[in-house]
Amino acid sequence: MGQSPIDSPAATDRSEGFGERLLGTMIERAHEMPPQLIAPLVAEVISAMGGSDVTVFLQDYEQRALVPLPGRGLVVGQPEPINGSDAGRAFLGDATVERAVDAGVRLFVPLLDGSDRVGVLAFAMARLDENDRRLARRFAGLLADVLVTKGTYTDRFFQARRQQPMSLSAEMQWSLLPPLMMTTPQVAVAGILEPAYDVAGDSFDYALNDDVLHLAIIDAMGHGLEAAVMATVAVAAYRHARRADVDLPDIYAAMDQAIAGQFDEDRFVTAQMARLDVTNGRLQWVNAGHPQPLLIRGGKVVRALRSATTLPVGIGGDTPHVSEESLQPGDRVLFFTDGIIEEHSQGGGEEFGIERLVAELERAERQDDAVQVIVRRLSHALMCERGGATSDDATLFLLEWRDEDADHLTKIDKPSTG
Repeated sequence: MGQSPIDSPAATDRSEGFGERLLGTMIERAHEMPPQLIAPLVAEVISAMGGSDVTVFLQDYEQRALVPLPGRGLVVGQPEPINGSDAGRAFLGDATVERAVDAGVRLFVPLLDGSDRVGVLAFAMARLDENDRRLARRFAGLLADVLVTKGTYTDRFFQARRQQPMSLSAEMQWSLLPPLMMTTPQVAVAGILEPAYDVAGDSFDYALNDDVLHLAIIDAMGHGLEAAVMATVAVAAYRHARRADVDLPDIYAAMDQAIAGQFDEDRFVTAQMARLDVTNGRLQWVNAGHPQPLLIRGGKVVRALRSATTLPVGIGGDTPHVSEESLQPGDRVLFFTDGIIEEHSQGGGEEFGIERLVAELERAERQDDAVQVIVRRLSHALMCERGGATSDDATLFLLEWRDEDADHLTKIDKPSTG
């Protein structure tokens, strides 16, 4: 059997170019490199590219600022606001931003771990061409992966992201969460928790298994550590059942048994568990005492996705009804906890309510941004409406069915044989 051009040594140039050498050095050294040496290695790589004045920004927990990562060889200044700064524009737009400076050009390159926004890499270049831009993008992608991997066995990256003390319950919840966003050609999701530094009983989870997106949003009753423990058990039970490939009613039953078996009979968790077939837009869900999700089409809330409601998890309801909706390409569905609509408006007035949520959601949707931008903008707008404070956890989780083909991502351009 003959070799394809991509496999044939005679037809392929395998010489190591400048960019490959830099990226290869990062990959090879990062395997055993302790986390505190990532910073000087980044500074060294940027210097080899002809750059200087390197800053690595990480997103803070409230998603309001980009905070500089301390480290040898890095420039550590003040946090940059996500709204209104060059670093923030790169972060929100997933695209490099360039700003003219006295010494040349300062680049702000988004750090993307997959589609999850980690932060921004900033540095200055005296001169800049397309080769520099391409190498900067690829290096930033590699750096994001390294930061996420190394972050699993150091506290320094987490500490850098904190702008204020975090409660023990919030510490538990943040350690439980999946990435706050995920984007593929077929589907996109994004979530946010408030108050970021004191959240207790709210959480969400998701997984994309082949052509099915699984998701859950939960709200454990009460406040503080007890609510956080209950939420942790609920999410663990959800994952355990989901990974056994059981149906939604069986997932509900597993969560119900876990909560009932570990907590008093008056303790419970409200929840919604859902599945989306990303090949055809078929959405199925079980509602266990949660507010009805909202269907958004063309930037407008067309209706609530009403369904039969079973008892909350832990009380022992009957086999739940599985509701179903056929989504259209581009449709979005907003899941949320009751802290969003039951909180009182600024000044202690009436409850915020579903009507005001719809109005704020449609206002946030007007700019036709990605789901992660919409959910962040909506959460901050709602917090502002409530006077910057909340007496209950408030969680948003936004889903978009995109219905685009992903197979092109497996194709590799064959190298020239000329």
